[in-house]
Amino acid sequence: MFKFVLILALTSSANSAWADQIEPAAIIAAATGDWNGDGGSDLALLVAPPEPSNDVGIYLYLRDKNHALQRLVTMAPGKIWGNTRLDGMLGQDPSIEARSGGSIAVSSQNSAIGRSRWEQTLTIAYRDEQFVVAGYTYSYYDTLDTDDTGQCDYNILTGKVMAKGKALTVEPKTIAVSDWQDEVGQKACGFTE
Repeated sequence: MFKFVLILALTSSANSAWADQIEPAAIIAAATGDWNGDGGSDLALLVAPPEPSNDVGIYLYLRDKNHALQRLVTMAPGKIWGNTRLDGMLGQDPSIEARSGGSIAVSSQNSAIGRSRWEQTLTIAYRDEQFVVAGYTYSYYDTLDTDDTGQCDYNILTGKVMAKGKALTVEPKTIAVSDWQDEVGQKACGFTE
């Protein structure tokens, strides 16, 4: 009886560990670069959720100091919006790319459906041993009302904002990728109250 309970407990904990794993088919985009400046090649992934949804996760890895293996450092499921299926709507695909200086650009968009079209880019950087959202760029336009347009570039770490052609300053912030909410950028840009 004891053996049965032990086997059941081990199987249950193994299944629980596997439930936290990324399904290989769920990886929708990837980028490599040296995020922490140690000379090693690091990894960033965009991952579709387990259930059908447009909430895309960001997973960030650093090469381990002692082994030539990637170590998961930040997990931010459901962080951006975008198409997660090969048969999904065109004009809504998210992307991820390595930028110079070790930063990561995560872009999302709606350039296909409805009259409200937009593009958004989060610039992610590794600062003080954590991944933070360092920049937020957002632009939008209305396909029917040509006067309803806007563009904003927000440096979150310095608090400098350029919105609709005007320079503004807000309080500098350090926001971990896992804690980021788009409303922070929208508010700093003056697009919402």
